[in-house]
Amino acid sequence: MKALVRTQYGSPEVLQVQEIEVPVVGDNDILVKVYASSVTAADGFLVKGTPYFGRLMTGLLKPKQAVPGTGFAGRIEAVGTAVQRFQVGDEVFGESGLNFGAHAEYLRMEAEGMIMKKPSELSFEEAAILCDGPLTSFNFLREIAKIKPGQQVLINGASGSLGTAAVQLAKHFGAEVTGVSSEKNHALLKSLGADHVIDYRTEDFTQSAAEYHLIYDAVGKRSFSECKPALKKEGVYMSPVLSIKLLLQMLWSNWFGTKKARFSATGLRPVPVLREMLKDILTLSAEGKLRLIMDKVYPLEKGVAAHTYVDTGRKVGNVVLQMI
Repeated sequence: MKALVRTQYGSPEVLQVQEIEVPVVGDNDILVKVYASSVTAADGFLVKGTPYFGRLMTGLLKPKQAVPGTGFAGRIEAVGTAVQRFQVGDEVFGESGLNFGAHAEYLRMEAEGMIMKKPSELSFEEAAILCDGPLTSFNFLREIAKIKPGQQVLINGASGSLGTAAVQLAKHFGAEVTGVSSEKNHALLKSLGADHVIDYRTEDFTQSAAEYHLIYDAVGKRSFSECKPALKKEGVYMSPVLSIKLLLQMLWSNWFGTKKARFSATGLRPVPVLREMLKDILTLSAEGKLRLIMDKVYPLEKGVAAHTYVDTGRKVGNVVLQMI
């Protein structure tokens, strides 16, 4: 099978399309013929091996897993003898987590892993991105922040995969939403429900008089220290981009002061919890309350170009690799 492979950490140029063996399916496994796989900022960090403490899980000197990618959608090609939840031919989507391997034509998944049947109304490309922006932002807003109607919420990096989902979700939960992005994306943010928009190139939200109950830095560009002046007395700062500094700020703010810093590794939460959140997300999507924003779709052979584009930080919504 064809796969996007890396044997070392580095820029997207370390990635190469190669022919490798199709994974062998065990009794409790599923073999998915991958039709689409998301390309995310988190994937870019893993290709580069940053932050360095993350290599404790992914490999100190070189990647433990040669094939990157976590979000996927496709059709089941084979099932193990003990598998009962799925059968050959089922259309599915999910997240491979720390096993990676989704940037390939075939992916082995545990039947009890983060895999679900794909709704027929969603394309494979749309389903492949559900476990990135929508699931992560849902987790941060509803589970971590306990968002409430009427709260003022600011989303930094509002035009990205996490941001476009967060704008819609925060609005659905009844918040007054401010989106921060470049001016060219303001029309999109307003169409998604943003009440206010800020051009980060001309205005620094941390220096304005406005204060927010929640600041969700979806791109990890502004620190808790920078954002504290813009938080209300018991406000919460959240970011999905972990650093040693944020970890220390979380520990400090948990004990001192009223303003809090929060982080969550969404993909590492228990699978049953993630499935329940995804059910809610699928309901919102089916009801037309959550649009899945797609920027570009690349063929697998253009995987380096896809990762390079994501690394620019200028994508709008989501980027996907297409295997067929």
